[in-house]
Amino acid sequence: MSLTHDDWAVFWCHLLGPILLDDVERGERKRFLRELSQREVRLPTGHSRRISLSTLRRKVRQFRQSKLMGLQRKRRNDRGKSRKDRQAMLMRAIELKRQQPLRSPHVINTFLQCEFGRTIPKSTLNRQLRWAGATLRQLQPTDEKIRCRWTRDHSNSLWVGDFADGPCVFHDGHVIKSHLSIWIDCHSRYVVEGRYYFRENLDILIDSLLRAWASHGASRELYVDNAKIYHSRALKLACPQLNIELLHRPPRDPPAGGIIERMIQTTQLQFEAEIRASHTVTLNKLNHYFQAWLHEGYHQTVHSQTEQTPGERFRAGTRYQRRVNMAEALELFHLRERRTVDKTFCDVRVDRQYFAVNPKYRYECVMVHYDPFGRSAEVKLYSLEGIFLQVAPRYDRSPGAHPFLDSPQPKSPATPLDHEYLEILSVRHQESLKAESQSGVNYHRAQHAHILSVAQLANKFAQLLGREGGASGLNAEELEQLASFHSGHPRTTLELLEQACEMAELKTIPVILFQLQQLLPR
Repeated sequence: MSLTHDDWAVFWCHLLGPILLDDVERGERKRFLRELSQREVRLPTGHSRRISLSTLRRKVRQFRQSKLMGLQRKRRNDRGKSRKDRQAMLMRAIELKRQQPLRSPHVINTFLQCEFGRTIPKSTLNRQLRWAGATLRQLQPTDEKIRCRWTRDHSNSLWVGDFADGPCVFHDGHVIKSHLSIWIDCHSRYVVEGRYYFRENLDILIDSLLRAWASHGASRELYVDNAKIYHSRALKLACPQLNIELLHRPPRDPPAGGIIERMIQTTQLQFEAEIRASHTVTLNKLNHYFQAWLHEGYHQTVHSQTEQTPGERFRAGTRYQRRVNMAEALELFHLRERRTVDKTFCDVRVDRQYFAVNPKYRYECVMVHYDPFGRSAEVKLYSLEGIFLQVAPRYDRSPGAHPFLDSPQPKSPATPLDHEYLEILSVRHQESLKAESQSGVNYHRAQHAHILSVAQLANKFAQLLGREGGASGLNAEELEQLASFHSGHPRTTLELLEQACEMAELKTIPVILFQLQQLLPR
């Protein structure tokens, strides 16, 4: 037991109290002190002994002079220092330790025995080395991190999660290992979600998170380790959408996850130990017992760190709750894959399942959004630009099973078209011939100079674009574009057209005409 100066002062005050408080007559003080010196008293150290009369008189005198300070034991002036005859030995011992920090007291005493013929007790040597700053820890620099305790000022600010192996359970006549997925609130140590599963993968992580969000809303931060599932693309995309910052433990640094590891250890010692000592149960029964232990046991027990029960601290620290739209949250974890609508069956295939597509999207590339963790009855189709197209139901490609072909939409009766467009071309053609005749164009010279007419321009474009049938391979809209361009640039040559086609990144009429316009003289 380590005694303080106050312990000795209290002892002397209690022993000499009648004299110090003047309860003993002046003439009786000598007799009182003499009788007191003949008795054995129990010292603060626990030993019993007699105290001499001179010591008792000295303590009374010291109290008269300095009050309580006079009753306290005085510190030795040479405390912590060696006697003169051992000073050289200690200095040599310190020197030997500084030369080689790994030297033990036994090795140092071997040197001292050879040089001085004496040794220093191990405890004394270690104490002197510590006071001199010459221990192994003090001499060798350390790279140990200075850690801080994970804490937050409010509930739902930071959730810490992890997986752990659980007890074995019965399932379909077999004994299977269970796995615990648990999330704990950092501020209150309240378990926002904890459940045992058969597996330890991404769909289990998502199920656990969705349950926690449904009950308590979204936290501001999530802190997890570096397992592969915590680096999944689905989790990294979902957290920013819900305004959650995803934090990962530093690699190869287990102490950084101490808060969740301590919770898992508590679960193993208090709950799983009882399960393992009893008969094997099913997974549903295991989770039933676990929830009972959480809410009636752990959440109602005062935590040694917070000095409050997790349940009370969690409710008191909740300033607000960020509600989560569960339908939207579930879609955040859907996979997105690009598919081309099958030209024969008019459907898309995802995970060996077929989903019917509206015939108007046949041949098109679409983005399929689907739930990867279940056999979905339908998927959602989006364009490559992110525009929603339709909900595609699942079907089996059997005859007549395609839902969009069972009731075909009635087609509107075809109405004959008038010849307005052709009349426009005819008028423009006449105007072009009239302008050429007025300008005195020599058709032989124009052909020799490779100046293209509207028909030649259309034929050449069809050839460059790989259309069969010449100008007839172009549709009416394309012909109108060429005619409009030719009316504004009648001196287009074959060489310029071929050069513009080479410069165009996309082999389309608008892009080639743009390049051609840049090449023509202004």
